[in-house]
Amino acid sequence: MQDYLEAAVRDVLTAPEARVDDQVGYAALLLAVSGALDEADRLVTQWLARTERPVTALATDPVRARAWAMLFEARGARPDWAEGLPPLDLDLEERRHAASLRRPVSDLEGVLPPGPVAEVVKQVAPARPDRERTALADGDLGLWVSLAGPHPDVATLAATRALAPALVAGADPLGLRDWAPECAGALVAALHERYPPDLGTWPELVAEITRLRGGASTPPPASEAAIRSAELRLGVELPADHREFLRTCDGLPADVVFPRLLGTADLRAEHGVVVLSDPAVLLLSAGHVVEVDPVLGTTVHPSFRAALGRHAALLAQAT
Repeated sequence: MQDYLEAAVRDVLTAPEARVDDQVGYAALLLAVSGALDEADRLVTQWLARTERPVTALATDPVRARAWAMLFEARGARPDWAEGLPPLDLDLEERRHAASLRRPVSDLEGVLPPGPVAEVVKQVAPARPDRERTALADGDLGLWVSLAGPHPDVATLAATRALAPALVAGADPLGLRDWAPECAGALVAALHERYPPDLGTWPELVAEITRLRGGASTPPPASEAAIRSAELRLGVELPADHREFLRTCDGLPADVVFPRLLGTADLRAEHGVVVLSDPAVLLLSAGHVVEVDPVLGTTVHPSFRAALGRHAALLAQAT
């Protein structure tokens, strides 16, 4: 699936917005039918937050809308992101879907552009059962997988009501469950690159980080006297943006992405640099913030705010 993921990421970064929505909608269903409902929810939630488009843009055709409805029934609840999807009559949708699975197809179907001529040809041309859809109608997931090809029709799969409970329970017919976090993470990262959040003022940036952390409390602001006392102790004047951070909150506890950011009482100087975090992986040197990562290497951020902005982006991808 690496070729698929590379193409999907490329589309999210560069394609028209309708194509972005189509790719995210397909990927979310692909994750869901692989039993990775948490990753599907994460992807759609991040798409909503970044694009602010209606969730119906992910289910513009009846089969996708039907697929989500059947999956919601099987999982016993609708996730928060699905509130914007209109409810469907599941019994009616099941009958329509069953009929579509058994509908014969013509070898000439799709050869001619849509129109009156194509309709006439479709009616008179020889028809045959669609083996892939028949496999779903018969509940034969193994046969369906063997026929599905490199871009499986996961919407038609998920819309098959009798199969949805097994998919939600983790049947994972395509064997993609272990790959799901990589897929969701790559697409979320692409969404953040294409639609970077406007983090505004320092209070807004800290509030966004707090929200991404699940609403944890933050330390109160540092007083001007505390900031000045720290500067005298360190022997340096802190950059203006770091002072603004401390005026907003006097440090931040650690999270899944960043170490603990030190408040005024804990800031210290070592070997000519100011240690901004515990452990000492964020350092202030010559007006720049140096981030030392034992795995990813060293990154030099142009400012403390730039480092915190990157933190917020990584935190959003991880949640």
